[in-house]
Amino acid sequence: MINDLTSDVASVEEARSIESFISSEGKMKARLTAPVMIRMASGKSSDTQYVEFPKSLHVDFYNDSLVKETRLDSKYGKYYETYNKVYLRDSVVVITLKGDTLKSPDLWWDQNLGIFYTDKYAEYRSKDQQVQGHKGLQATQDLKTVTFIEPTALLDVKSNGLTP
Repeated sequence: MINDLTSDVASVEEARSIESFISSEGKMKARLTAPVMIRMASGKSSDTQYVEFPKSLHVDFYNDSLVKETRLDSKYGKYYETYNKVYLRDSVVVITLKGDTLKSPDLWWDQNLGIFYTDKYAEYRSKDQQVQGHKGLQATQDLKTVTFIEPTALLDVKSNGLTP
């Protein structure tokens, strides 16, 4: 009986039709929706707690004026509470209001820094360019700054030079 009370047991909580708001310093930063959320509270021997989104998730990101500037979709996500990071995989797509699009099979979202990063293949498309990072990238949450590792690119070149 004592062993039952003191054993190392993880608890599992499951919820459906999730809508969650993410804020920082009292300002709303994002709205997350998902059909299923599973929260794993670790036992005593482990301190890593996580929330899993096994059947997809959608996030709308907002600027300081509460205007939606970017949206994210992924078929799978796992939020590590201790690190404030989300691991995304399987058809990860980030799209800005302008239509700039970032795609990757595997992406991390660091909520503290407001960045996406990966060491896997990633592709960025805008109206005038297509860039591929064969060994990954780092991008701001609003996709205003995207830095590729080993990039290749297709750019719209006119007779007077590159299009801005």
